[in-house]
Amino acid sequence: MNDEGDTPTLDRAREMDAADPLSDLRDRFHVPEGELYMDGNSLGPLSVDAEAALDHVVGEWRELGIHGWTDADPDWFTYGERLGDRLAPLVGAGPEEVVVANSTTVNIHTLVGTFYDPERGEKIVVDALDFPTDHYAIRAQLRQRGVDPDEALRVVESRDGRTIETEDVLAAIDDDVGMVFLPSVLYRSGQLFDIEAITDAAHDAGALAGFDLAHSVGVIPHELSAIGVDFAVWCHYKYLNAGPGAIAGLYVNERHFGVSPSLAGWWGNDKETQFDMALTYDPAHSAGAFQIGTIPILAAAPLDGTLDVVEDAGGVAALREKSLALTEFLIDLVDERLPECEVGTPRDPAARGGHVAIEHPEAYRLSLALKERGVVVDFRPPNVVRVAPAPAYVGFEDVFRAVEHLREILDGKEYEQFETRSGGVT
Repeated sequence: MNDEGDTPTLDRAREMDAADPLSDLRDRFHVPEGELYMDGNSLGPLSVDAEAALDHVVGEWRELGIHGWTDADPDWFTYGERLGDRLAPLVGAGPEEVVVANSTTVNIHTLVGTFYDPERGEKIVVDALDFPTDHYAIRAQLRQRGVDPDEALRVVESRDGRTIETEDVLAAIDDDVGMVFLPSVLYRSGQLFDIEAITDAAHDAGALAGFDLAHSVGVIPHELSAIGVDFAVWCHYKYLNAGPGAIAGLYVNERHFGVSPSLAGWWGNDKETQFDMALTYDPAHSAGAFQIGTIPILAAAPLDGTLDVVEDAGGVAALREKSLALTEFLIDLVDERLPECEVGTPRDPAARGGHVAIEHPEAYRLSLALKERGVVVDFRPPNVVRVAPAPAYVGFEDVFRAVEHLREILDGKEYEQFETRSGGVT
């Protein structure tokens, strides 16, 4: 910030909170008492809306029993598709292109397993800083095809250990590539990828483009259909606050409707013929085909409630605007108040997700000291304290106070009371 009036002070934080049109959303969340909750990129807190939606479904189960599949309001039979309709605007997709189903890892398995075709191109482009489960699933699918993952995976390396250069991704895409599968946001540094440029390059090479949106759904708007992304997966327990282990979501571009999923299950059958009980699979002509087992209603209901919060906020665009302001305020505070630390997150708003990586050699013990003070963050090896000021329930004063706690911890060397991480890594 160059404007003197924007200096990151406590008074400035309070002014920004007073002017925040989303500040009232905080009252709808059960933020643990006495805590500065800065870990919403791992697990968002419970909202009264999610709690009410879950209570509603439990009540229907109590009163209706099996009749809930057809007589509940809304009915359980089409719950996954209806939630897909509500989620579609968050990712810029048509209603039939989105469904809630399975877990994120299972969705990677079924989508990569369905769309990987060595005849299109044997190589799959991934990156070296990806969340491990993505690579586990992709490698498993390659082995199922009799393809050596070490030969088929084209891993884009990082130049700085924090980020992946877009030009390096584009350079990795050639006629040998059949698929590109990358995160929208790197889980450690918070770098936001250029999805459009990567998708265009993949298509120019005759490859498909898929993305893991786990660290962007609910805090960053997407335009998957307009860009032409082929498929995507994500979870709902981070910025969408749908609860631990909440059901996941997926997107499949409509041009792929009708394909038979590699992991076929009866809940992905066309709804009109599902109870014909035929032994031949009749996939739904929508993203719903990628559902596998019966939808876990109790794990899906909280999402129904928390989407009310997003809609009342004015959509993801409004949440993104506040998120960028919060992370910029945090970065400015680190620059001014924490000279021992470095910001490992891109400063360009167009390349920044919803959290900030604060780097320090003692990051592990610093994260423990912060938690001891009621500042909930997390650590990511080798040297990152991740701070996620989620816009629905975190304010600017919260961010200021979190940085003040870290300043005091550093001054008093409070982190020294904690043991180093196993193996001597701190």
